[in-house]
Amino acid sequence: METIVPVSTNEEDTATAPAPVSATELRDAMGHFLTGVTIVTTRGIDQPYGLTVNSFNSVSLDPPLVLWSLDLGHDRADLFRKAGGFTVNVMGADSACDELIRLFSKSDADRFSGANWLSGVSGQPVLADAIASLECRLWAEYPGGDHVIFIGEVLNISTRDGRPAAYFKGQLSAFSS
Repeated sequence: METIVPVSTNEEDTATAPAPVSATELRDAMGHFLTGVTIVTTRGIDQPYGLTVNSFNSVSLDPPLVLWSLDLGHDRADLFRKAGGFTVNVMGADSACDELIRLFSKSDADRFSGANWLSGVSGQPVLADAIASLECRLWAEYPGGDHVIFIGEVLNISTRDGRPAAYFKGQLSAFSS
């Protein structure tokens, strides 16, 4: 895996910089950005694990790379590292997906008990109700402030028709096409 070195600032830049933006201000501003909704899944030690994520995007077409980020305080980050990969399941706006999105966002839930899933070609869990699933090998990991950024090389893709789920201003809804 690659490593990254943060860009350094010089004293002149720091002296003229505006006051730092607070976490609350940034969170509120980012709420105005419409995002899709994914559930990122991986092989666990005894059972599969997954969580609802909206910090997802493509990075490169050649090689095929995607990224998502996870809070450093999350206690399951090592599962994604040790499994050597993950599946990004892009969720639809139907009731089955809505139920999964809510289930996988709860901290105390048995997330896979009500999920229709299968083991993909990479061995990672794939949610059958997703409108797209991207099975990935862990390609790189980077620090990103209070998050870790996971980059995955896409090994397999499956898709089905459906309207995508959307997240906007703290609300889950559908994006009408």
